[in-house]
Formats: sequence, C-alpha cells, structure tokens
Amino acid sequence: MKTLLNQVVSMPVGAFVVLVLAASLEVFGDACFQSGLYRSTGNQRAAWFVAGVAMLGVYGLFVNLPQWDFGRLLGVYVALFFVVAQVVARVRFQQSPTPAIWLGGGMIVAGGMVITFWRG
Repeated sequence: MKTLLNQVVSMPVGAFVVLVLAASLEVFGDACFQSGLYRSTGNQRAAWFVAGVAMLGVYGLFVNLPQWDFGRLLGVYVALFFVVAQVVARVRFQQSPTPAIWLGGGMIVAGGMVITFWRG
C-alpha cells in the first residue's frame, strides 16, 4: 500500500487525487461527529462517533503513509478542504455559505494557488 501511494503521489494528478480523498475523509469524519453530537441520540449517536473515528483514522493513515513534502502541498490541501467542507455543509446540513464565507473562501483558494504555483 505504501509503495503504491508513493507511486501515485509522485505524479501531480495522483497527488491531487490523494489530497481530494484525504480532504473528503477529514470533512466526512468531522461531519459524522457533528451528526453524532447534534442530530442523533442513543445507538445512532454512538454509530456516528464510531464512523467519525474510523474516517479520521483512515484519513490520518492515507495522508501520512506516502513519503511526500506535505508542507509544500499544504496550500492546495487547505483549499480542497475548504471546498469539500462547503459541499458537505450544503448537502448534509443544508447550510448555505454566507457572503463572508464566499469572500474568505476565495482568499483561501487564492492562497492555496499561490503556495502551490509560486516559483521563486
């Protein structure tokens, strides 16, 4: 698994796919905790917590298993995390972004692009 992930992240498209999957796992894991804390009780609450722990654990392995310069990729990761979080907030929790979120999110995405593409 480690060798396969190292081969995948050695290509720009592969690294992008791994970062999208990692951001999705982290956001969905957090969403499971939100659902467990505020939208369920009893056994259903426990199931949400178990799902959240599992997703965040897989996220941790998935993002740390490859040998890559994660600091260099952090900009694009933060931007992807923001985008995935907004999609999940809208679809799962029916929360629409406010103008402040749109503006701040635009800055996050722009900052991610600067960190990723600046050569100098």
